[in-house]
Amino acid sequence: MRLAAIDIGSNAARLLISDVIEGVGHPPEFSKLNLVRVPLRLGFDVFETGEISEHRINMILEGMKAYSHLLKLYEVEHLIAYATSAMRDAKNGKEIIKKVKDETGIGIEIISGDLEANIIYETHVAENMDVNNSYLYIDVGGGSTELNFFTEGKLIFKKSFNIGTIRLLKNLVEERTWNEMKDLVKANTRGYKKIIAIGTGGNINKIFSISKKKDGKPLELNLLKDYYKEFSSVSLKERIRLFKFREDRADVIVPALQIYINVMRWADADEILVPKIGLVDGLVQHLYSELRK
Repeated sequence: MRLAAIDIGSNAARLLISDVIEGVGHPPEFSKLNLVRVPLRLGFDVFETGEISEHRINMILEGMKAYSHLLKLYEVEHLIAYATSAMRDAKNGKEIIKKVKDETGIGIEIISGDLEANIIYETHVAENMDVNNSYLYIDVGGGSTELNFFTEGKLIFKKSFNIGTIRLLKNLVEERTWNEMKDLVKANTRGYKKIIAIGTGGNINKIFSISKKKDGKPLELNLLKDYYKEFSSVSLKERIRLFKFREDRADVIVPALQIYINVMRWADADEILVPKIGLVDGLVQHLYSELRK
């Protein structure tokens, strides 16, 4: 079965095309055929002006047309397309979605932060991990951060906060929002067995690649702090030159590290696992679950 998912975030849009290999007596395997990322950067419009500009609307349409061609070329059987924080906040979000549907045939649904948190949890990454630990999913995007905390297979809490990399770059996150996140994390993780963070999102994936760690090995909190100091100490141009970042990664990676570091400190987690997945992976698995029903 060939499935695809589109995630239209505040910083980028992603298309993931996967084959689902079903077998008897074991869970289905999801084999990635292609992952395409387009840096639409919708949050730079929305979080400042409240709507998406004509220029970025054209970028969305061109991006979705390209995705539409890929879906046909790969003979995708089923598609799911969701939009998150920036489109949630955009006054003209619904109008854009109608335009995309009319011009490309791709139907996009704007989802809540809570559903976004749910879908990330559906990747089931921690199910095969050590039951002697508790796990805190931290998914950092351009417009929001989603948290899921569970222990012994039980979900203790899930919550979405309007704290994202682009909002931070634009100084649009109030102190009270940080305090809400801190209070929730501290109150709901206290007293549990050793907590290990699970980091998802493009920024933590990039940090993991730079670290040269082997797959499955965690990043230490102190290492994240070192990267934060290193990246913060140089200009954006120097960051691009020294670390070979794309511009649309070089600016958001510093606030992303700020979020991961804060949440880990509040949860007293000194390690973070990076399974190199994101919302779009959860979407494919969510779509498969829905089809099986």
